[in-house]
Amino acid sequence: METTLFIIKPDAVERRVIGKILAAVEDSGFKIIRMRMVTLNEDMARKFYAIHKDKHFFNDLIRFMTSRESVVCVLEKENAVTELRKLVGETDPLKSLPGTIRRCFGTDIQMNGVHASDSAENARKEIYIMFEK
Repeated sequence: METTLFIIKPDAVERRVIGKILAAVEDSGFKIIRMRMVTLNEDMARKFYAIHKDKHFFNDLIRFMTSRESVVCVLEKENAVTELRKLVGETDPLKSLPGTIRRCFGTDIQMNGVHASDSAENARKEIYIMFEK
């Protein structure tokens, strides 16, 4: 079994679709092994998104992710990282396949509803940032 990190971002929390998103995750065979609601502070958000620190959208991303609560989850399933990435879809909801979480619940590239780790290595790092500190 593999674990991965999944975040329901502030935009989806604000729109009150947490239950629908979690239902889609569980219906796809994922087991939720840890979950909490958190408002990221700036330090945590900057560490989490450090890979994007030199990109033009970084400060907007930090403001968005610290603006209100998110739901962070550790999920478990065979090939969890790959399977979750398929389920969530492309970063841009308009480029995502019908039925994916981002297509159903995202509104644009930034407010795309969810985050899913992109590799097993990054999943370990992200889980540590969100749960171990």
